[in-house]
Amino acid sequence: MKILLTGSNGQLGLCFQDRIPEGWTLQATDSEELDITDRNKVFSSVSDYRPDVIVNAAAYTAVDKAETNAGMAALVNAVGPENLAIAAKEIGAMFFHISTDYVFDGTSKTPYLETDKTNPLGVYGKTKLDGEIAVLDVLPEAIVIRTAWVFSEYGNNFVKTMLRLSTNTEELRVIDDQRGCPTYAGDIAQAIIDMIRIKPEGGIYNFCGDVEVSWCQFAKTIFDKALEHGKIHVLPRIKPIDTTDYPTAAVRPMYSSLDGRKIENIGISLSKWQYSLSEVLKK
Repeated sequence: MKILLTGSNGQLGLCFQDRIPEGWTLQATDSEELDITDRNKVFSSVSDYRPDVIVNAAAYTAVDKAETNAGMAALVNAVGPENLAIAAKEIGAMFFHISTDYVFDGTSKTPYLETDKTNPLGVYGKTKLDGEIAVLDVLPEAIVIRTAWVFSEYGNNFVKTMLRLSTNTEELRVIDDQRGCPTYAGDIAQAIIDMIRIKPEGGIYNFCGDVEVSWCQFAKTIFDKALEHGKIHVLPRIKPIDTTDYPTAAVRPMYSSLDGRKIENIGISLSKWQYSLSEVLKK
């Protein structure tokens, strides 16, 4: 099995490399090695390597910066995935593309299904939705995985931010009126590997954490487990705040939990994020 991975230096890319099965061949590329926004370079790389599977973990994920850098966000999140999908179609490769819960507007009161109406609130969500549409228009057999609130032992993420802030801040103010499902990047990577083996029908699949929380509840869980594993010695004070108390450039969905029954029905369990959080803290 030959795999071409983009976004190799991101959370998912690094976790995917950690889990590549024995006997599989992986070509892991970052933006310098393969600029997915350059169609000619994509076609050349894919044609030369001829992978069985392309996994696109590359993305412009700076949600607030995207508001003033919409052109770059569109290139990476929409044009790039389309280029990869065209190349995958040309050689008959499976194609996996990672998307986001931010394609929704957060007005739902129950977890979003793959078939629910999309309505992104910001540039990041809109460009990710454009990427989904472009990929599936080119290659209906492609697999688009929507995920949310990603954390890991790598890169910058909410878990690392909370632990860093707790070392020099007596009280942390954390948003308590946005709800979603934390997801461990390693579990996303394993889900992709399992889906490569299963070869399910193409389309959109939700994959996220198994327990819905607010950001404030997520932070409390992080600190409880950090204390348990000796990463901190005193629980910091956490003050729940509303979204209106912490204005940002981009509007976030207030509710973005994802319904994972479709992916569970093909035999893949959702991310047991609390267990995975403990494993991340051990590392």
